[in-house]
Amino acid sequence: MAKLNVEVFADGADIEEMKAAYKNKQVDGFTTNPSLMAKAGVTDYKAFAEEAVKEIPDASISFEVFADDLETMEKEAAILKQYGENVFVKIPIVNTKGESTIPLIKKTFS
Repeated sequence: MAKLNVEVFADGADIEEMKAAYKNKQVDGFTTNPSLMAKAGVTDYKAFAEEAVKEIPDASISFEVFADDLETMEKEAAILKQYGENVFVKIPIVNTKGESTIPLIKKTFS
């Protein structure tokens, strides 16, 4: 079997836990989503994202758009992409109305 290249990502939105995991080199990167952010009590998404990128400048961080309509998703994705080269944007495959976001994903990431 070929050698696998495995990376470990922490999934959550507790900024203090993220900073500790980064400092201790416990993971290769971080990912979060709106549900995890709500559970962690994050009320200011922009401030959270800015702090995460500041505190974790050279590890992969994935943020998911909050919007449900395609136009706003596109705007949010553009904003998130600007936070840094280590930032990756997640867009769900469908919104809550069942609309496919594939055209948006292709447009945003082409």
